[in-house]
Amino acid sequence: MQRRHPWVFDGAIAKGSGDAGETVKVESHDGRFLAWAAVSPSSKIRARVWSFDEAQRIDAAFFSARIAAALKARTLFDIQSNGMRLVHGESDGLPGLVVDRYADTLVAQFSSCGVERWKSVIVQALLAQTGLSRLYERSDASVRGLEGLPEATGWLSGAPEGGSAGTEIVIREHDWQLSLNIAEGHKTGFYLDQRDSRQKFAQHARCRQFQRVLNCYCYTGGFTVAALAGGAAHVTSIDSSGPALDKARVNVALNGFDAARCDMLDADVNAMLRQYILEGRTFDAIVLDPPKFAPTVAHAERAARAYKDINRLALTILEPGGTLFTYSCSGGISADLFHKIVASAGTDAGVDAFITERLGGAPDHPMTVTFPEGEYLKGLVLVRKL
Repeated sequence: MQRRHPWVFDGAIAKGSGDAGETVKVESHDGRFLAWAAVSPSSKIRARVWSFDEAQRIDAAFFSARIAAALKARTLFDIQSNGMRLVHGESDGLPGLVVDRYADTLVAQFSSCGVERWKSVIVQALLAQTGLSRLYERSDASVRGLEGLPEATGWLSGAPEGGSAGTEIVIREHDWQLSLNIAEGHKTGFYLDQRDSRQKFAQHARCRQFQRVLNCYCYTGGFTVAALAGGAAHVTSIDSSGPALDKARVNVALNGFDAARCDMLDADVNAMLRQYILEGRTFDAIVLDPPKFAPTVAHAERAARAYKDINRLALTILEPGGTLFTYSCSGGISADLFHKIVASAGTDAGVDAFITERLGGAPDHPMTVTFPEGEYLKGLVLVRKL
């Protein structure tokens, strides 16, 4: 707490109580003020800090000011899209709140007791300060259960008339368009945090003139579209979700690309990588963007084995001089550990590679100096040695 970390774990509390979401004063063992925080009685993170200023009042004006600051911060970044993250939880001083904008629609996740208690105030502030009227709730992440909160989804403002779902949206990103469904997609409907990585991959495709690209865990085809936009001759996209692949096909067509330049495979990535090794099939560019293998540090050992295996297989089928974009979105895997995992995978594959870049989330998903846990997404760009 004295280092201004926004979490208070249950083991650090000698005494105290409060109702779910109630704002309480956090004091040191000798009675010194430390922070104002919201109580989460069912969570290991027993309290989440609103403010370290004793004079601060936690009221509607407080939330309005925090949201205004978050929106202003986004003007500091060059975001080439009308889809962006407007509020990023602890990094914006609003623990448990995520708000994304997709064109003219806001999507919010309330994943802690504190923001749940202040939901109506937060919704009013978001609508007033963005000037938008449509706001959809996607509070269906598993972390809600750890807070003792039920899942909640649906329109909080601007529900379409006539029974229309109104959840299908098309956003512009860099030089392409992407369709998504805010009611069904991962997170709040899409992986906005990979926006800049997709652009970087398109730039690599353009400069390196990729012929055979493999996009693993392709989801709705963001990296596939980026590769095609960069001029890649052919992209093989793999995901185990049929509906996600259907959306990927829609996104390819939406941008006017020839479907013959793509193969969409409903399959297990690990199994397909092994099959390609047996077939002697290789690629000059590969994207590995798997789902979260380690939600917490406790899962890190098992996740490390999974990350190592897919990277070993990918490096084996990567052409000499080829490019690998590999990622971990697991908060339980640090950037240093991820580097070591990929290095070990290369050793086992008998492959060495240059690390040309280190990647992270887009700047509208910021990490702050007092909250290093915010660095959940990390990536490496590798070029296999000739």
